[in-house]
Amino acid sequence: MYGIFSNFSCIFIKCLICQIEMYIVQVTEQEVQDVKDFILLLNYQVNSVVIVEGKRDSAALKKLGFSGTVFELHRFGGMIKFVDYVAKYERLIVLLDGDRKGKYLTGKIIEQLQHRTKVDLSFKRRLVSITKGKIRFIEQLVCYESFF
Repeated sequence: MYGIFSNFSCIFIKCLICQIEMYIVQVTEQEVQDVKDFILLLNYQVNSVVIVEGKRDSAALKKLGFSGTVFELHRFGGMIKFVDYVAKYERLIVLLDGDRKGKYLTGKIIEQLQHRTKVDLSFKRRLVSITKGKIRFIEQLVCYESFF
């Protein structure tokens, strides 16, 4: 890198750019590696299903290489049908969005299922930590696809 960018070459080499909903977000190589490791760890979970809000969230996980079972909450047509269906699984890995609606739905899932199955929020917390809060919506994970 020469010319006007020569002073910034060290910074540029250590950082990658990711576009999230018209915002340019700086992504480090470590962050990309941590997201890859996150997906690998998610793939290793046995007797678990991942819960997301909708089809874009599900598609984002699949694009990054997630090969496990994903249930889209909105496909069930209501919380009662959802709860009755997923209660048979040993563990639910909840990856709902970090907005008000996602937090509300996460609370409802915990309230309805905490005594029937294991509700795992550790992956959601890990994702927030890895991305330093930049990823609020699971569908935004597609911005990492080009680094995989």
